[in-house]
Amino acid sequence: MPKIGIIIGSTRPGRNAEAVARWVHDVAAQRTDAEFELVDLLDYKLPLLDEAYPPSMGNYSQPHTLAWAEKIASLDGFLIVTGEYNRSVPGALKNAIDFLYSEWNNKAVGFISYGGTGGARAVEHLRGIAGELQMADVRSQVALSLFTDFENFSVFKPAPIQHDTLVTTLDQVVAWSNALAPLRAS
Repeated sequence: MPKIGIIIGSTRPGRNAEAVARWVHDVAAQRTDAEFELVDLLDYKLPLLDEAYPPSMGNYSQPHTLAWAEKIASLDGFLIVTGEYNRSVPGALKNAIDFLYSEWNNKAVGFISYGGTGGARAVEHLRGIAGELQMADVRSQVALSLFTDFENFSVFKPAPIQHDTLVTTLDQVVAWSNALAPLRAS
């Protein structure tokens, strides 16, 4: 059974990502085809990339990098919850992704985004990053609008249709996580 991490992709005080990630986890926890866990960037205290060697070398020296690498390596797929900051991903999320390389390889990833345009531009950037990291990004995406899925831009109240889109995204991430298992095993 695959293990899927739900990454809370913001460390900002008052972030919407945590409420969205908890909703994703609540829906995902009702499934029996995978295990799901929340992975909060706040728990890893990653500074700006401070490793001497490129992540592709896997020569990590910092304790925070080793802890982050161990967590990401233990998972078979991901759901990344991200806001859209200035037409892109939050800096803390990009930094966390950039710390590692092989730990991301041959794993599925789906996106749950939010913003004025549903976080679409942030996800477009993440899709390119995922390709470089040899991740399989699934087609379905939950795009939450700050105007219709949040009250006063801060209280998360997803429209009912978002649940169906999330289920489709979960289906795809679980299926691709299973399909990529032989590559991760080799």
